[in-house]
Amino acid sequence: MKVLPVPCLEDNYAYLVFDEETGDAAAIDPVWPDQVLQAAQLNGAKVKMVLTTHHHWDHAGGNNGMKKHLKDVPIYGGVKDKVEGCSHPVQHGDEFSISPTIRVKCLETPCHTKGHISYFITSTLEGDKPAVFTGDTLFIGGCGRFFEGTPDQMYNSLCKTLASLPPETQVYCGHEYTQKNLEFALTLEPKNEALLKKMEWVMHQRKQKLATVPSTIGDELEFNPFMRVDLKPLQLATGRHSPLEVMAEVRRMKDNYKGR
Repeated sequence: MKVLPVPCLEDNYAYLVFDEETGDAAAIDPVWPDQVLQAAQLNGAKVKMVLTTHHHWDHAGGNNGMKKHLKDVPIYGGVKDKVEGCSHPVQHGDEFSISPTIRVKCLETPCHTKGHISYFITSTLEGDKPAVFTGDTLFIGGCGRFFEGTPDQMYNSLCKTLASLPPETQVYCGHEYTQKNLEFALTLEPKNEALLKKMEWVMHQRKQKLATVPSTIGDELEFNPFMRVDLKPLQLATGRHSPLEVMAEVRRMKDNYKGR
């Protein structure tokens, strides 16, 4: 199983997930169809399906374009979301295959949008790491704004659904927001060693204009403030006590954060 990020727009990521043996591939949030299909061709991948995390234009806006290039290509999206071109609505727990060895499980991760889906993709081949494509629910070091949901929903999406995945699961998010997310996280936990180490690596990557994806679920639990709302350091930093109060306050603080 190979994962190929395809930068799109200003800071979006589309992805190709494909079987290197068969070439069978899924395109995830291909907002720029031409670039995604060109990347597929260069890598010997054949797009068999489109997986859409949520209905926002910068994620779903290429779906009809993909249909023009690939007649009858199935478009997957959340049953509770109004995803452009969706032919295969999915809900929590639905499963299907990209290839004989690559399997997809749909996870409902609402809040950014009410029908947001994260796609947990695994391979039966030894050495292939599981991956989750989190759209705008989980970012590296952050999370999406609560446009259509509540702190309770984001808590369940991040701290229960996604946190329950194997710690080695590779996290592929929808945007390159990592540097600013970690700058904010350091205002809450300035002595967090995992966070400081990650920030140093991210600064190195960005100076070279390189991507910061993927992270892992295990790493996010070490430094992402939105996945640490159960913990004392975040309670102290926010002056709140219950995880839901901390989640709401961290989001409020992040929304108002102007940067360094």
